[in-house]
Amino acid sequence: MTLSFFDQFSSPMFLGIPLMALAIMIPWIMFPTPSSRWMNNRLLTLQNWFINLFTKQLLLPLNTTGHKWALIFASLMIFLITLNMLGLLPYTFTPTTQLSLNMGLAVPLWLATVIIGMRHQPTHSLGHLLPEGTPVPLIPVLIIIETISLFIRPIALGVRLTANLTAGHLLIQLIATAAFVLLPLMPTVALLTTILLFLLTLLEVAVAMIQAYVFVLLLSLYLQENV
Repeated sequence: MTLSFFDQFSSPMFLGIPLMALAIMIPWIMFPTPSSRWMNNRLLTLQNWFINLFTKQLLLPLNTTGHKWALIFASLMIFLITLNMLGLLPYTFTPTTQLSLNMGLAVPLWLATVIIGMRHQPTHSLGHLLPEGTPVPLIPVLIIIETISLFIRPIALGVRLTANLTAGHLLIQLIATAAFVLLPLMPTVALLTTILLFLLTLLEVAVAMIQAYVFVLLLSLYLQENV
């Protein structure tokens, strides 16, 4: 029986047990644990340099109150990058192609930023729903539109990450299937298709890192509005 192209995005099962939890735990096993020693190996040094550079760039527009989120944002960034990159390996499963996982990450973190804003500065947070200088007849309409856009933010976060990774994986599988079919018929065209597949794979590596960065960056912008 010929499998559907979308079967690669179904959650794998082994002996009736879903492997989603195992796939989510893998990133934490791969990275070395930082030590309190002054001298570290090259891998730990590179890892600490990347985390410090990313955290500095991400928290640059935030005030001191938002710096408390540094650990959450750095951990989420490394977690998403690792899951996205591991999903590009053959015979692997990408958990971030599941909308349920992405929404499970987006909704609580977005809701936390909203609750922080409502708790510490409710007037400033509610002020985003109505731009300054709005004509009186447009006030009810703009409040409704801004409220809808506020609640669409977590959906946009989850759907953006899911759609980009799903589209990339599906395109890679389509081009790989085309190259395999064309190999005995038109070897030259199959070679050109293989080169295109290699370039697309490099593009997907970049997309995997960029989408993880965009996910965390948008969360930091939502936090900036509320702190």
